[in-house]
Amino acid sequence: MPKRITETELEKIADVLLRHPAGLSLRQLQSELGGALSRRTLSRRISALLATSRIHRRGEGRSIRYVHGPAPAAQRPQHIERDRRTSVAQSAAIAPAGKPAELAGQFETPEGVVTIELSAIARDILEYVSRPAAARIPRGYERRLLDDYVPNKSAYIPDKIKAHLHKIGKPIVAKRAAGTFARDILNRFLIDLSWASSRLEGNTYSRLDTERLIQFGQEAEGKDAKETQMILNHKAAIELLVEDNVDDIGINRFTLLNLHALLSENLMADPEGSGRLRRRPVDISGSVYTPIAIPQVIDECFSQILMKAGSIGDPFERALFLMVQLPYLQPFEDVNKRVSRLAANIPLIRADLCPLSFVDVPERAYIAGNLGVYEMTRIELLREVFVWAYERSCQRYVVVRDSIAEPDRFRMRYREALTEVVSQIVREKKQPTVDEIRGRAEQVVEALDVPRFVELATQEFRRLNEFNIARYRLRLSEYRAWAQALQSANVTR
Repeated sequence: MPKRITETELEKIADVLLRHPAGLSLRQLQSELGGALSRRTLSRRISALLATSRIHRRGEGRSIRYVHGPAPAAQRPQHIERDRRTSVAQSAAIAPAGKPAELAGQFETPEGVVTIELSAIARDILEYVSRPAAARIPRGYERRLLDDYVPNKSAYIPDKIKAHLHKIGKPIVAKRAAGTFARDILNRFLIDLSWASSRLEGNTYSRLDTERLIQFGQEAEGKDAKETQMILNHKAAIELLVEDNVDDIGINRFTLLNLHALLSENLMADPEGSGRLRRRPVDISGSVYTPIAIPQVIDECFSQILMKAGSIGDPFERALFLMVQLPYLQPFEDVNKRVSRLAANIPLIRADLCPLSFVDVPERAYIAGNLGVYEMTRIELLREVFVWAYERSCQRYVVVRDSIAEPDRFRMRYREALTEVVSQIVREKKQPTVDEIRGRAEQVVEALDVPRFVELATQEFRRLNEFNIARYRLRLSEYRAWAQALQSANVTR
């Protein structure tokens, strides 16, 4: 009587195939299992998995590969597809009560339950990484995940999904300077990304707490100093991406090392590790994955990531590539995922697309997506979290962007000069005549721009009152003294 095949034996084979999306031949599968099974025993177990559509076969003869999951419907005979659906329905009917809602894409967050529609493969990844660590296979860094990726040929994101992301992320057709969208919504983006990215690291600041800290420097009561520092570090790093010289910022060593330096400031156990590639081994809490520890290889792979990312044409593909490859390599002693989240925004900002804030992203879904990369070299769950997160960001920011008037670039260019001229005239209690304004403007404005600047400054004096003088760095006492001087001069006349 043949030995009964246990679920544990079948699960081990299915798990191996789950980590190899292209499938494995019988010989390759035998090797991945450590050669512990004879060809005959392995064939019996494969037949059991095929019968329940937990795996499917692709190719013929020597080209046969076994792939995780059921075959695409178009490749299945009608009677097999009908039987499979019946089997799935029966399995669902007898499923034990209390099955985690997460496997249905429902995740608990501090703001309530969030639902992300997950594909079958993403649910399989989630199920695997949700097992106790002792039930998961220890893994090390597999460089093939990086080596096998060919920019503009390999694709983490299918073309159909890319087209969808472009459509929702860039509703404005006119070509504009890189980062215009992000700068338009900078204040809200600063708060959202600082809060959401920190929350994914376990930070307990609320969004309101974050807003008060960023806008007014007001620390939340009862919070750990590290949480406050983490928020402030995010603010500085986001400002680097949005406000600084666009020619220096990109997918390059300068930008990523500076991002790490800003995000890790005052948070590293070894301050020397801030803004520097890793030189020692690290462990990842809650994972059975062990990153590579050889400094020379870390540097080499880091350079390869930058080179390949810089060659990717599509900004969304580039963003997800960075979110996959940077945490997987763990190039820094800490703060790797934070660097990857901000780095993912660089190609979006440069393409003037809606940025990615990670607001409302369930921590559990995001962590599980990363574990899928670490322990299975599978990106599907992280990709689905990425797409959901971007759709969420667009819902928030496109409406905000469309409601904001286009800034006056001339005023932006001469903002400091305008402040200087207005404040000087007020403090010196001078009449804001055209001649008075022109005389001062000629000292701080290019000659061709003087007439327009005089017109702008004249308009500003007409609007000047006690409730908008702060933009010119004026005190209330200075404004009142000037207003009184003007009134007295008019009375004398």
